[in-house]
Order: sequence, then C-alpha cells, then structure tokens
Amino acid sequence: MKPEKSDHYSVKARCPNCSGAISVFDHRPGGHDLGSIVVDERHVYNGVQYGRVLWSLVRCSGCGRGGLAKFHDNGNSNSSLLESFHPRALSSAQLPAEVPEGVRREFREAELCASVEAWRAASALLRSVLEKALRANGYVRGSLQQKIDDAASDGVITSARKQKAHDDIRVLGNEVVHDEWRAVLEDEVSSALHYVQRVLEDLYDDRKSVEAILRANGRLTI
Repeated sequence: MKPEKSDHYSVKARCPNCSGAISVFDHRPGGHDLGSIVVDERHVYNGVQYGRVLWSLVRCSGCGRGGLAKFHDNGNSNSSLLESFHPRALSSAQLPAEVPEGVRREFREAELCASVEAWRAASALLRSVLEKALRANGYVRGSLQQKIDDAASDGVITSARKQKAHDDIRVLGNEVVHDEWRAVLEDEVSSALHYVQRVLEDLYDDRKSVEAILRANGRLTI
C-alpha cells in the first residue's frame, strides 16, 4: 500500500521493522507531540495552493521505529496533504525455495529500489531478473523476446504470462535502459514485480515437472 495520512500529522504505512506489516506511525503517541519542522512558504502542490510545508516526526505504534513525513498544509492538520514518507517498505514477495540465489537476491534488490521509489532502477532490475531466470532454465539463445517466446512455446509459462512478460517487464525494462528518459510510475513497477514473481513460480513451484519439460525440449542436459 502507499503511505496514507492518518489522524493529525500521523501516517498509515508498512513498517520495515515489522516485516512489512501495516502500521500507524503516530505523531502524538500517548498525547506527546514528537515534534515537527515548519517551512512557511506559499506554494502550489498537486494544483492546490498551500501556505507551508511541515515535516512531521512519527513513530511506529508497533515497534517504535522512527519515521519522517512531509505534509503540505495551510496551518492545520485538517488541510494537510501527505507528499512523502520515510522509511518506505514493501511486503516481500513469497518466492519458491528453488529459485537460484543470484536471481532471488536481484529480485530483492528490485524490491528495495521500489521501497525508496527508485522506479526506473527497479524496472531495469526486474527485466534482468526475468532474463537471468530464463537463462538458468536453458533459454540462452537470442534476445529476451525470443527467450520469453521459447518458454511459452515449451509450455513452462502460459500464453497469458508470455504477454505480461513482454508488456509489463521486458518492454518497460527496455525503455528504461535504451530509450529517452521518462518517469516510470509506481503502478508500472508494481505490475512488473507481480509478474516476475509469477514467472518465477511457473519455473520453480513444481520444479520436477518443469525440469521434465525442459529436458524434453533440449533445454537441460542433466
């Protein structure tokens, strides 16, 4: 979930110390204000005019971890709008136990990039995760496009998964690596994370069955 404004200058968000569980980061635990920094300046944010920026110190109601939230407001919490919150956290995706360590670690790094809103970096890493996973399964010839098509032809991923791998992972990663700069959206990265996880499940959940298909198609020799 995206961080959300809670009561007063508090925030509802996932906590990295609580294994990604959703928590309220409270600005006034026990009625005690943790403090804030106010910058008085008239400005426009998201098409609305505000009179100040407020940086709010908050604390996880579960584990006590500190956090910092940035709000735009006009002098009171009722008018405030949350812009950003740190630390960001994502719930770690469940991956099959047999996913190769290097592939797993690169996927986790992509999750880390996403947790700090480095959307372009996460997109490029997820493309790399997909290609490394396919290569580990014997798809070593041709471009990533060809590797995805070959995996679908062999039946280790479905036709629907093939299309998502192209549209939501490969094309997005190619745009980041090769094309002119553009902003990558959080929703794009969320979709890429989801479908890379699904491809890894296709390849490694029922590993014996997949290995049999790979051997039958000459992808694996042992």
